Amino acid sequence: MRLGLNLGYQTAWSTPADHLAFAQEADRLGYSVVWAAEAYGSDSPSMLAWMAGQTQRIDLGSAVMQIPARTPAMTAMTAATIDTLSGGRFRLGLGVSGPQVSEGWHGVRFAKPLSRTREYVDIVKLAVARKEVAYEGEHHTLPLPDGPGKALRLSFHPPRAHIPIYLAAVGPKNLELAGEIADGWLAVFYAPEFAEEHLAAIRAGRATAGKELAGFDVVPSVPVVVGDDVATCAELVRWYAALYVGGMGSRKQNFYNQLATRMGYGDAAREVQELYLAKRQRDAAAAVPMEFIDRTSLLGPKERIAERMREYAASGVTTLSVSLFVADRDSGVATLRTVAEALELSGVGE
Repeated sequence: MRLGLNLGYQTAWSTPADHLAFAQEADRLGYSVVWAAEAYGSDSPSMLAWMAGQTQRIDLGSAVMQIPARTPAMTAMTAATIDTLSGGRFRLGLGVSGPQVSEGWHGVRFAKPLSRTREYVDIVKLAVARKEVAYEGEHHTLPLPDGPGKALRLSFHPPRAHIPIYLAAVGPKNLELAGEIADGWLAVFYAPEFAEEHLAAIRAGRATAGKELAGFDVVPSVPVVVGDDVATCAELVRWYAALYVGGMGSRKQNFYNQLATRMGYGDAAREVQELYLAKRQRDAAAAVPMEFIDRTSLLGPKERIAERMREYAASGVTTLSVSLFVADRDSGVATLRTVAEALELSGVGE
């Protein structure tokens, strides 16, 4: 199992300088990849291109670039450009986002996310491979018919004809699609105890493509808090869990709430959502079960984190990407070092 670092996106309590310092430290420590995110604030490719010129070996991944935000051709151009700038270190993580952001921020209907994702990935692969981009689908037709457009190919030669593609997937059908058309899965709220259901869907997708699970990158983003007291560490993760389970989406359509329900936390998930949507965020955070936080995070001293890493590796994780829940840059750097030491202690690192 390899290590990754998920920086997320810029917030009121983070700076680009902090994120660069974390990426550079992860690079020095031998982490395999650093991921940047986007929602409706900072975008991921700008951050990754900036870090590409200031790191040496670590891969740079989007987790994610939003499908409704760009045409597939634009995404291919961006991916090929960052791959070139970084000397072949880019990983393209894609996701459909959610209805609120897709329709409210980008003005793109959220309907039929699976078929839209399939077509999108088809076109990206064509373009990155420098093949002529001619496509007839339900959502995309290139070039447009009865007009002056013509089928084009990428006008420069990136270092690779195939850039690894990852899908952010939560539901069973999306997981199956990831197994079929992608090189890896970007997971959230991943608990080793519940992993088999997810991996079964991915295996089904791999079988559809005539492939096995071997070689497919399973990449959960896992909160990490180092400290002596596990319960105190968990308090730093509560607000994040409440935001996603309770407030990320609408009452009718919240993929993370549905995931928590499938994991056996249905009653708690409903309560967290009710409280959060009633603007009682503090109560919502308090209602998140300690067991849910612990199962989906790395909490406590180095030895406990190492033991938990063994469970993640045994469940099928190939890249464990940590999300830092820290107060400042120095504690973030210290946490990255502790995580690297824990992986060595665990005996499951590559």
